Amino acid sequence: MSSELARLSIATAAKLVRSGEVSPTDLLNASLQEIERHNSTLRAFISVTEETARKAATAAELLLSAGYDLGPLHGIPLGIKDNVGIQGQRTTAGSKVLGNWHPDKDATVIAKLKQAGSVFVGKTNMHEFAWGGTSANPHYGHVRNPWDTSKFPAGSSGGSGAAVAAGLCFGALGTDTGGSIRLPSAINGVVGLRPTYGRVSNSGIIPLAWSMDTAGPMTRTVEDCALMFNAIAGPDPTDPATSPVPVDDYLSRLSSGVRGLRIGVVPRYFFSHLQADVKRAVEQALQTFEGLGAQLVEVDIKHIEGNISAQLTIESAEPSAYHQKSLRERPGDYGDDVRTLLEVGELLLATHYLQAQRYRSVLRAEFIEAFKEVDVFVCPTLPFTATALGATTVVIENGVEEDMLSAIMQFTGVPSLTGLPSLNVPCGFDSSGLPVGMQIIGAPFSESKLFSVGHAFQSATDFHTKSPNLGSN
Repeated sequence: MSSELARLSIATAAKLVRSGEVSPTDLLNASLQEIERHNSTLRAFISVTEETARKAATAAELLLSAGYDLGPLHGIPLGIKDNVGIQGQRTTAGSKVLGNWHPDKDATVIAKLKQAGSVFVGKTNMHEFAWGGTSANPHYGHVRNPWDTSKFPAGSSGGSGAAVAAGLCFGALGTDTGGSIRLPSAINGVVGLRPTYGRVSNSGIIPLAWSMDTAGPMTRTVEDCALMFNAIAGPDPTDPATSPVPVDDYLSRLSSGVRGLRIGVVPRYFFSHLQADVKRAVEQALQTFEGLGAQLVEVDIKHIEGNISAQLTIESAEPSAYHQKSLRERPGDYGDDVRTLLEVGELLLATHYLQAQRYRSVLRAEFIEAFKEVDVFVCPTLPFTATALGATTVVIENGVEEDMLSAIMQFTGVPSLTGLPSLNVPCGFDSSGLPVGMQIIGAPFSESKLFSVGHAFQSATDFHTKSPNLGSN
């Protein structure tokens, strides 16, 4: 019964809490039991904060009994990526360097989730300092994919993705620079949102690359993703990068459908260099959208091919600047892969960085122009499904091995560089039963539209209702 309860959607669990059929403590117990059963294998959590979670669940019950309802997240157990600061709780960013750091205040997103009544069950594992796409963490264990524990969960928010997919929490917070929410969402078969840059505060979050970082929700349904996003979106005076653009009620247009929607595709880039199963799943998803009344529009983005190079340049230079002091004083405390990436970042010239930033402006302008012709773009989230745990290369086609880091960012780099919002939605499985994700990309601050498109797809399909069989791993 605990497994069934732990796998409820946030929306369903919230209704049961309000009807009195279950309590926040019941939900927490269900999550804790699943963590006890599976975390030693999955390594999805670095720390489990049972004591404080139980106090929060009890407080949530008392508030409800007194007539205080904080909303649909009231009493819902969530996982929090370990680079997001929670006052008084160890926050390591998956590193040895910050292995004993206890923030003296909450990150803004944490303060907002507390105001919404959320219960934090623990801090999720991640690629060290979020600088990598595998979540192979040398300090806290390699996160494993719940669909096949011999496979990787992607990253850097791999712990959050694995925890949500496996039912260890009802939703989780991740961070995304070059794809770190969307990649593990796709690989683990969950929903994940990279918001418009500046829509969510980064205050209190350990940075990777300041000009691309953002935080966002990871859940099992699009509706749940919108519920979490309602709680964390909006400007923050402590983060000058946040936007004053008013926030929406992200549930208000959830069921508006896609009839008449213009879906942009870039065939020469978005549908080339893919594993066959990924291409098949996303093309079938496009057919589903057409069946629901949407129209496909082919678009050419002239300079799209340069996005991987530009992303790797920016995502190398900015982290190296942040870590410069620690890298000199404590080089041995970094994992080998992250230390190498940080050292390489210091070799880049200012001209490399500036040219990459100039490219970002060009690419963004091309997409903004394209949104005059289409409402959203749809593409694969990444060109392959889960690879072997510990692999540093991947085979996409023709038996050719490629560097994992470059290959994994083929499609997620586009919204990262342009600051556009994008939503991963599960859209199928490969021949081995591993999840495939599609990425829905929108114009700036169009998260409501992304949610309505994703919800329409989930209303017409059942991929999001499938669960990994942890008992067979």
